[in-house]
Amino acid sequence: MELRPLGNTGLRVSVLGLGTVKLGRTRGLKYPDVQRAASLPGDDAATELLACAAEVGITLLDTAPAYGVAEERIGSLMAANNWFGGRERWTLCTKAGEEFDEDGAGGDDGASRFDFSPAAIRASIERSLTRLRTDHIEIALLHSDGRDEWIIRESGAIEELHKLRARGLVRAFGISSKTIAGGLLAAETCDVLMISHSPAHTTERGVIDAAASQGVGVLIKKGLASGHSPDAGAAIRFVLGTPGVSSMIVGTSSAAHLRENARNAAQAVRGSAP
Repeated sequence: MELRPLGNTGLRVSVLGLGTVKLGRTRGLKYPDVQRAASLPGDDAATELLACAAEVGITLLDTAPAYGVAEERIGSLMAANNWFGGRERWTLCTKAGEEFDEDGAGGDDGASRFDFSPAAIRASIERSLTRLRTDHIEIALLHSDGRDEWIIRESGAIEELHKLRARGLVRAFGISSKTIAGGLLAAETCDVLMISHSPAHTTERGVIDAAASQGVGVLIKKGLASGHSPDAGAAIRFVLGTPGVSSMIVGTSSAAHLRENARNAAQAVRGSAP
C-alpha cells in the first residue's frame, strides 16, 4: 500500500488507516452494523483483522480512550503476535480529552466525559502508553467536543502536548476537530489535523488546503459517512484524490471488508476505476 508523508512530521503513513472503535465499543455509535451488534468481536476475529491490516500494507492504527477497550485489546493482541512484523512498522494514533462510559448518564447509548486540562491530557496519554504496551505514540490528537477554538487557545491542552512531545512520549500532535474555524486554527498550531471529508461533506476542503500550505498532516475521518456511503469505492477515490490528504481512516471489524477497502485504495492511488 502506498505511504504518504504526514505533513512535515517526518512520519509516513499508509493511505488507509484502520479505525478501531469497533474493537472496543458497541454503544453510542453511528455505524449501522455496530448499532445492531450485541457484543464485540472476539479475540480471534480481532486478531484476524489486525493481521489483515498488516497483510494489505496498512501501517496506521487509529484508536482512542473513548473507544472503550480498544486500546487494551490492541496492546494485548499486538504484543501476543509480535506486532505482526514488529512495533516499528506501525504508526499509532490515539486521542485524549474524551472518555466514554457505556453505563453512564446516556442510558443505553452511554455517555462521553470531556476534560482538556493539562493534567487530564498528560494522564490520558500515559494510560494509553500502558494500554497499548508501547513507550511512545506517533500521533496524539485532542478528541474535540466541538469547542475547537477554546480547546486550542485556552484549555492548556496544546501546551501539554508540546511537553509530551519534548519528553519523547508522542512524536506529533494535533486535534480531531469538529468546526471549520477550529480546523483553520489548528492548521496554524498543530502537526496533524483530523477532519471530516467525503463526497457528501466537502465544507472543510479549505481546511485541508490551509493545512497543506502549512506542512500540517491531514487525516480524514468519516470518509465513508460512518458506513452509510452508497459507493465505498467512489468515496475512497474522492478522498484519496484530494490534494493534501495523507490518509483516510476506515473503521471495520471485518477482515473481508478491510481487504475490499484496501483494493479500492490501491485502485484510487493508481488512478484507475474498479
